[in-house]
Amino acid sequence: MSGRFDPAALAGRAGLVTGASSGIGRATVRALVAAGASVLVADLDEDGGEETVRSASGPGTAAFQQVDVTDPTSVEQMVTGVVDRFGSIDFAHNNAGVTAAGTLLADIEDDEWNRLIAVDLTGVFNCLRAEITAMSAGGGSIVNTASALGLVGLRGMAHYVAAKHGVVGLTKAAALEYGSQGIRVNAVCPGVIETPLFAKAAEEDAKLRPQSEADHPIGRLGSPEEVAGAVVWLVSDASSFVLGQAIAVDGGYSSQ
Repeated sequence: MSGRFDPAALAGRAGLVTGASSGIGRATVRALVAAGASVLVADLDEDGGEETVRSASGPGTAAFQQVDVTDPTSVEQMVTGVVDRFGSIDFAHNNAGVTAAGTLLADIEDDEWNRLIAVDLTGVFNCLRAEITAMSAGGGSIVNTASALGLVGLRGMAHYVAAKHGVVGLTKAAALEYGSQGIRVNAVCPGVIETPLFAKAAEEDAKLRPQSEADHPIGRLGSPEEVAGAVVWLVSDASSFVLGQAIAVDGGYSSQ
């Protein structure tokens, strides 16, 4: 392999993106379709997912399927849906996740902890298990969305930090177990990204945007498209020697 990224290499390949109704997931679907891939847009939010399908254009194609990543049966149906629609599953971007308001560890309620872990960590496990089973014959590339907080800690976010560190751990373990079968598993670790969710939070807290920008050595927030670019590279043959890595796409946040 030359290591040079060739978008045409995704032509004829098929896969899925979870959490694809907005933000990073939507940007990744658009980038994959533009590179020629067939993509199953998977999310609980049907309206948002269908809007992602409509917004994607290029030589590839996109279709929506509702999924609850906390439900193993729903996840298995999602993976089967990719194969049924497109004939194979060659890649997956496990991006679905939730966040939470800052709470000190001793004040986190059971329901808040359980919900966040169920989506952000167990949801990734459910997806990995089903995807690896489906890819066992032909190989593939899986990218998990962790976070810069999967690499470092932060006060008031113990549940989120724990979940995202867990995603990095799952990524490394799965890569070691299945790399020899041609299944590459990696993770992207975004910093604060300019998503609709962040924009809404910034409207409610005037200090959030300037503080978040100052927290990143690059001096700004990231865009969903910048994370999507890393994901597309990771599912392409240009990254064929990359395995078990947690790649920071965080403007230097985790390097401080």
